[in-house]
Amino acid sequence: MKVLAALSGGVDSTVAAAMLLEAGHEVVGVTMKLWGGDSDTGCCSVSDVEDARRAAAQLGVDHHVFNFADEFDRHVVDPYVADHLVGRTPNPCIECNRHLKFDLLLRRADLLGFDLVATGHHARVVELADGSRRLARGRDSGKDQSYVLYPLAGAALQRVLLPVGETTKDKVRELASSMGLRTASKPDSQDVCFITRSDGRAAFLSERATLHPGRVVDSAGEEVGRVDAVELVTIGQRRGLDLAGGKGRRFVTDVDVARRTVTVGGATDLLVDSVDLVDLVWAGDPVEGPVEVQCSAHGGAASATVTPGAGPGPDGAVAEISWHEPHRRIAPGQSVVLYRIEELRDGDREAVVVGGGMVGGGMVDSGAAADSGGLLHHAESAGTCVADQPPRA
Repeated sequence: MKVLAALSGGVDSTVAAAMLLEAGHEVVGVTMKLWGGDSDTGCCSVSDVEDARRAAAQLGVDHHVFNFADEFDRHVVDPYVADHLVGRTPNPCIECNRHLKFDLLLRRADLLGFDLVATGHHARVVELADGSRRLARGRDSGKDQSYVLYPLAGAALQRVLLPVGETTKDKVRELASSMGLRTASKPDSQDVCFITRSDGRAAFLSERATLHPGRVVDSAGEEVGRVDAVELVTIGQRRGLDLAGGKGRRFVTDVDVARRTVTVGGATDLLVDSVDLVDLVWAGDPVEGPVEVQCSAHGGAASATVTPGAGPGPDGAVAEISWHEPHRRIAPGQSVVLYRIEELRDGDREAVVVGGGMVGGGMVDSGAAADSGGLLHHAESAGTCVADQPPRA
């Protein structure tokens, strides 16, 4: 088969391409040039493109660079800014996967006559007893990326190969080292690829939009502190709040960007019985009943019941998640991914991704809209997520 292998310049994508060559595929490497600014996260920088070019040369495969910078701005960077301005907490990785790696790249592969597209993600594609395909967790549970790949479904899932999902990260590095690949010891990419660690999220956003100071109140409405930028605060946050002392550990329980007010409370104030999801992507038919729910990139799953319904979102899909035990509130804009045990074609049973969506919420007043520089239209369709900790300010 003729395979277009996405090479990021890291060890996983390099080894994925090597595994495909070993399996007898005709492989051509491609690197997506996404971000033209500074980057020090190990992904998407000019040096990463050069690393990918060298990896392709070591593997003996042709290498191309696709300039998707405009599309990256439109589908990833602009919505990232816009989400913050309406009180949502985004993770741009999901939107990059949704729009760039598993949509635009697949369409480019079609134009060039490739049969399949491959990436170095740690996840697996499995076949169910009925012959349909689903996304499943990678063999290395500590590196599993199925959460950020949940939009990969339907026809796209039929044409994607994820070779390293069948092994562990340690084995990937061992294989790279045995082949003498330059990427064998390259560190994993970290954080948001278009925000440098030195500048941080606050500097990045303040260059693109107006951020507003706000007040912090307790559950009784009494002011207990201030924040420099209410748009940078997320549900569950504890650090970075200038609070009056004496009341124990307090967490953010609500962010009202329109009123520039942050509410804090104790850990129990974060617990809820249910959450509403919007813009759902179903792997097949909508699922109803018991599911396992993952709420962050590397968090554990919690038991819940899903009730699907029709709604006004861009995809006309909403659902209610009812937790079997009280669950910590999830910030608007985060993604929730649903897993369910299914029978595989070989007779085994395994948890597979059956759907996912974005936690609804977030609001803005007309004044904030005027400050946004025309970005707010992106926020209405930008389904995103976060990892276990709030993004660095």
